[in-house]
Amino acid sequence: MDDLAGALGARDDEERTTVIVETLADAFADLMAASPAGFRTKFRKMAADAFAFYRGSACLFYADLADRDDPWVDERTRRVWIQGDLHAENFGTYLDGDGVLVFDVNDFDEAYLGPWTWDLRRLVASVALLGWSKAFSDADIDALNAAYLRAYLAAVRSFAGGSAEREFALTRHNTDGPIRAALQRSRERSRRALLDDLTEIEGEDRVFRLGPGVRRLDDAERAEVVAAYEAYLDTIPPAKRWPAQAYTVHDVVGRSGFGIGSAGLPAYNVLIEGPTEALDNDIVLSMKQAVRAAPSRAVDDPEIASSFRHHGHRTALSRRALQAHADRLLGWTVLGGTGYVVSELSPYENDLDWDDLTEPRELRDVLVQLGRATARAHCVSDADSEQALVAGQVEDAVLAVVGDREDAFVADLVAFGRDYAGVVRDDHRRFVEAFRADRVPGVSSAEESL
Repeated sequence: MDDLAGALGARDDEERTTVIVETLADAFADLMAASPAGFRTKFRKMAADAFAFYRGSACLFYADLADRDDPWVDERTRRVWIQGDLHAENFGTYLDGDGVLVFDVNDFDEAYLGPWTWDLRRLVASVALLGWSKAFSDADIDALNAAYLRAYLAAVRSFAGGSAEREFALTRHNTDGPIRAALQRSRERSRRALLDDLTEIEGEDRVFRLGPGVRRLDDAERAEVVAAYEAYLDTIPPAKRWPAQAYTVHDVVGRSGFGIGSAGLPAYNVLIEGPTEALDNDIVLSMKQAVRAAPSRAVDDPEIASSFRHHGHRTALSRRALQAHADRLLGWTVLGGTGYVVSELSPYENDLDWDDLTEPRELRDVLVQLGRATARAHCVSDADSEQALVAGQVEDAVLAVVGDREDAFVADLVAFGRDYAGVVRDDHRRFVEAFRADRVPGVSSAEESL
């Protein structure tokens, strides 16, 4: 790859600021029009620091990478399932479809098919930003990213020639330190606690509790949501279905108030019976509007684009591809002509607390595990029976393109991470100045002024 960071850094502030504003406006135009207040909140959160800006601007990252040569990508490795927004905070715990608590890649809103290195480049830049915020030296940051990349390649090699990636998982039994602690915290949670937080018993059944971000639906809207829910049931794979009574609807509410990535997106929570009649086994489903994946803006491949009915369909299929044992309630539907993704709102999802990791040696052990988790996600995706977009074994293709040049590969991506993080820090400053000056169309901060 050419010196991307150097080329971007050479632009003057005004030229680069224009690129930032135009890229954000293009990517989020429809959503900003639907919820200007939601996006003002999103942009204010992005203004907090460079890492928050990076998390919320994946579209800018892919605009920078689009149409640039990458020496580690060939015909076979240009089309791999990728998580699409692989930064350090998009790993966490969840209860997989087989009932096992695992630590893995999470958040598949931006998942798509693209060059395998895009996930790795986005991750190493995020680690460089995280390391900078903790005042790590450049040498320590480079060493952390090298450890991640070498662990990734080592895991890919271990998966070659078999199907070990389907059985591999980071669990309480093969991890220690912060990752095992996160898994244990998740293990101590319960569905009862989640239900008590979100619902209350009224008569013989649970209903949603009213509170911030929760709204009751009128009869017409409720009927539309229930109809979309019933259509979603057909997208659950037959092997994962419970008896019909498990899907009985007890209550439906509208939801708002999400993180940086989902600002302003319409969403609903659906309370269903669950696998037994016990009130403690009721299940909360999230039905959230899906959006166009950021990497898709940089991938010119009509076959990929035509493989998805809508963004909800793409999000669900991507998650099934990248997780060996996905949520048995994962599916998709259409509401008001727009695609939605449906999944369980699980009490067992828990993010790693990076604030508690203050020394490079603490981060190194974690990043080795993240490298293994990333490799597993990439390599398991070629076995998904619901798609045929990936030809051959990902691990074979990756090992072939890297060959005996591991040191060169690691050096290239480590340098990219360090340099691109510098670009992001400058871009964050430019973004804040542009937003303060009301240069971002559709979300004028003047509308909130006192």
